[in-house]
Amino acid sequence: MPRSRISNWHYVYVLQSLVDKDFYVGYTTDLQKRLTQHNSKKNFSTKSRIPFSYIYVESCRNKEDATRREDYLKTTQGGRFLKIRLKEFLNDNLILLKN
Repeated sequence: MPRSRISNWHYVYVLQSLVDKDFYVGYTTDLQKRLTQHNSKKNFSTKSRIPFSYIYVESCRNKEDATRREDYLKTTQGGRFLKIRLKEFLNDNLILLKN
């Protein structure tokens, strides 16, 4: 029996490039499919920086809330929020890069 995805969920995600360590913020209704698209060079803005990995995901019940959150996370203030929210992850990641 095919696995069904939970309908009516909308996701805001943050990817990190494993090449340049920069972030990409986006929106989708299918996280697995979207990551595959990014990593197979189907997105113009990320194709030169593959591979990517999810480092943060939020779920919303409707598209409007998710896209509003995506827009916020793309602002300077939203970037600050992410750096505070992901402080331990980012610190661990920097330690791994230095070794």
